[in-house]
Amino acid sequence: MPQSLVKNYVHIVFSTKHREPLIYPPFEDELHRYMGGICNDLECIPIKIGGYVDHVHILCLLSKKIALMKLLEEVKSHSSKWMKTKHESLSNFYWQDGYAAFSVNPTQIGRVIAYIAGQHKHHSKNGFMNEFRNLMLQNQMEFDERYVWD
Repeated sequence: MPQSLVKNYVHIVFSTKHREPLIYPPFEDELHRYMGGICNDLECIPIKIGGYVDHVHILCLLSKKIALMKLLEEVKSHSSKWMKTKHESLSNFYWQDGYAAFSVNPTQIGRVIAYIAGQHKHHSKNGFMNEFRNLMLQNQMEFDERYVWD
């Protein structure tokens, strides 16, 4: 086969360091757009980016030219530096070291988009730690809580 054909939808989740509530208006939407720009620059087409005050969800089409780890390294490092420039109260803005990433069936893209779009409503009742545990269970991912929260 002379072509390399790839279509990998990925749902990525990560939080601020120690789940500090630092992502708030007016910087929230701007941060999501900035992260989308980084994804675009790396040919990882952003489909939906959202989250809450202490974490982010990215749904994107992963490029065949970049490893997931490299995408996360670029998104996290550049967006963290960018956030620090937005306001003096964000001078200590950092992302947690880790992340979770799940492959998404193309038939479920609409469901994941709706889930990410509903983050503010969802988190009026449920915190990030519970959400993260539920995502791990739903995606049958094993994890050790001693090493998840930083």
